[in-house]
Amino acid sequence: MKAEYSDDPLTYEAHEANIPRGWSAWFGGPNVRVGPRIAPQIAPISIEGPDSDSNLSSDAILNKQLEEEANCAIQYRTCSWQKTAALLFSEYICLAIMSFPWSYSVLGLVPGLILTVVQALIVLYTSIVLWEFCLRHPEVRDVCDIGQMLFWGQEWAWYFTAVMFLLNNTFIQGLHVLVGAKYLNTMVGPNAGISCQTVSFGAIVSVVCWLSSLPRTFSMLSKLGTASAAFTFISVILATAFAGIQDHPAGFLAEPATDPATGAALPFGNPIVTAVPILGTTFVSGLGAFLNISYTFIGQITLPSFIAEMREPKDFPKALWTCTILEILVFSIVGAVTYAFVGNQYMTSPAFGSLIPLYKKVAFSFMIPTIIFLGVLYASVSARFIFFRVFQNSRHKNEHTAVGWGAWALILLVTWILAFVIANSIPFFNSLLSLMSSLFDSFFGFIFWGVAYFRMRKADGAVALLRDRSFRGWVEGILNIIIILTGVFFLSAGTYASVQGILDEFALGTVGTAFQCASNGI
Repeated sequence: MKAEYSDDPLTYEAHEANIPRGWSAWFGGPNVRVGPRIAPQIAPISIEGPDSDSNLSSDAILNKQLEEEANCAIQYRTCSWQKTAALLFSEYICLAIMSFPWSYSVLGLVPGLILTVVQALIVLYTSIVLWEFCLRHPEVRDVCDIGQMLFWGQEWAWYFTAVMFLLNNTFIQGLHVLVGAKYLNTMVGPNAGISCQTVSFGAIVSVVCWLSSLPRTFSMLSKLGTASAAFTFISVILATAFAGIQDHPAGFLAEPATDPATGAALPFGNPIVTAVPILGTTFVSGLGAFLNISYTFIGQITLPSFIAEMREPKDFPKALWTCTILEILVFSIVGAVTYAFVGNQYMTSPAFGSLIPLYKKVAFSFMIPTIIFLGVLYASVSARFIFFRVFQNSRHKNEHTAVGWGAWALILLVTWILAFVIANSIPFFNSLLSLMSSLFDSFFGFIFWGVAYFRMRKADGAVALLRDRSFRGWVEGILNIIIILTGVFFLSAGTYASVQGILDEFALGTVGTAFQCASNGI
């Protein structure tokens, strides 16, 4: 039966003691104070038991979840904060790092570095808001549950969030199919004698990723994620070092020349590095570069699923802070150093294409685990979303059954088929990143968490700007209004810039066609 929602605020004085305060509100730990729910549960924990789950405290709900799967063959709430950190590392330390040099070449080094730090801090803050929401509602399994709760239990909100959630994850899977085909094309060259080369390589990558997606728990995937993050780190460090030690970037010309095929002028001269955007940088290209940076940082869509499998969710900020600090260091250093040696005129995205052939192949090869794993991670999140709803309160969810494993494999197969279609329909890296960022990050990176902040403060007894007149109340209230408006800007202007960028690339002939057979190697 649908839960009834009430917007009547509780007294501020009654709940002021429960509003998260102090160090634990930012860094987690056993002393975290969990505030009141914003609404009753939207999904039951169990079909058995006389107690109303909506009347249970957050700790009681968490303990009940642990008890229910204690003797099951497949247990989900098993992740420590260290394992969760491994999942975060594998999600964020990814191939998209190699788009940062290109973004800096468009935005200029100084604005690029500033936007990198600002975006990282905004994502850190909104992730902490998300974590606080999950602590208050430990039955939440994914961002779709949150979407329905934020918008007053409306069914349309759940379906809208579910569509956006599945599209976002499938687009990311498609991105990794595209990059996997790009890697194989780079290794074998354009004339490998393979029928419809790029489409064939995309199909191979899709099958490998589907098989790799079959593990059912994040605890198992965290082990693969640790290896993935380590290989990615090696890959980007090698690429950065190679950019510095090679005599010239790939495509370097000392004197002016033209392309014999098209007659267009080719870039020449020593690499040009600028602190600010070059004259003539358009709104579309500048916003596209910023959207590339934003895409790499914004990953809140998976965080509710990660927190839902932590044995102690109060420790989540430890994983979050660790990952954010490493992100800022790695993204800034790799982006700035690579850009400094490659310059504006020889820059490609991903930046592996700016390396001479040997260095490119060596550095790119270390990215193989991430090309496979990160798509696998998002496929698993999508499959879990569908699987848990189909088999809720069924033995197929927690036991090894032919029906359970068959359904799991089939759901994953469908997502990878869709990813293969997307990868071959939008066959270029930068524009696909920008489009995904504008369409999905507007909601899952900004709007949702600004709304969540105000819903939680209202449940606490006051909206910050109206009742909590402390310095923190005013600052956070204004900040969350800005976060919501930023999401609206991403959705409107960002989508326009992304679509226009795609049209421009097709018009200029700088990218291939949909379902192209020719090599897309870098």
